Amino acid sequence: MSLRTSATRYAKALFDVGVQEKADLAKFGADLSAISQVLSEHAELRLATERAGVTDAARIAVMDRVSDAVGVTPQVKKLVALLTRTRKLALVKDLSETYNERLLAHQNIVRADVTSAAPLSPEKAKALQDSLSTVTGKKVDLTLRVDPDLLGGVVARIGSTVYDGSVKTQLAQMRQELVKQ
Repeated sequence: MSLRTSATRYAKALFDVGVQEKADLAKFGADLSAISQVLSEHAELRLATERAGVTDAARIAVMDRVSDAVGVTPQVKKLVALLTRTRKLALVKDLSETYNERLLAHQNIVRADVTSAAPLSPEKAKALQDSLSTVTGKKVDLTLRVDPDLLGGVVARIGSTVYDGSVKTQLAQMRQELVKQ
């Protein structure tokens, strides 16, 4: 079983617990992100939790202190302890990403990565966000990037769907049409 598949199962279980307990689902996501960040920023901590010479009790004690320092909810602390005990802390990054994707879907929000040839003004970004919301039927969270190679226009990516309104693509399409004739 892949890491992503396992992480998805843990994320679903934590999400279901949160819904059942009417807990703050966003706090769970923030807690997972914080634990993931601590593990990625502190390689020595991550290595200490993976070493064969470290006892399970010591491993769990270290991660309990990390959980307390970060201020995670009791539910996330229990999950971190379970992952520590079963030596699956490597799942935390994927688990955090999967959980937060599930949270966005629950909130009817999609992420859109938008690349433009020049920086978009706040008004244009809002208009684009509104247009994408209309197309998707969901609230859209924009991530904006600039790529001067586009020459003009924008490219929006939502999941696997790409809305390409770039001048570069339009020129490539015209070139293909001219070559056909």
